[in-house]
Amino acid sequence: MSLKKQMLKSKPVCKVTFRVSKEMAAGADAVTIVGDFNNWDLIGTPMKKLKTGEFTCVLELESGKAYEFRYLVGGGIWYNEPEADGYAANSFGSENSVLSV
Repeated sequence: MSLKKQMLKSKPVCKVTFRVSKEMAAGADAVTIVGDFNNWDLIGTPMKKLKTGEFTCVLELESGKAYEFRYLVGGGIWYNEPEADGYAANSFGSENSVLSV
């Protein structure tokens, strides 16, 4: 998994590319990114499956903020981003990835 951030000069947003590896996707047909930027909608932000078996998604997020998120693989397995800027405890007894842009 990986994150790539690109600050845009034309507007106050950061273009963030999220990527889930083939190994983490483990043959899943679908991966979604779920976080406070989409009101924790389980299906609202699907990631695109690449020919390599990886999944990717590009979002433009308002800069100057921190966002909590997780990956939902195959509709039932939650993963955090190892390259996240930090982690925050959630109400389910685990942690969410934190992205600061």
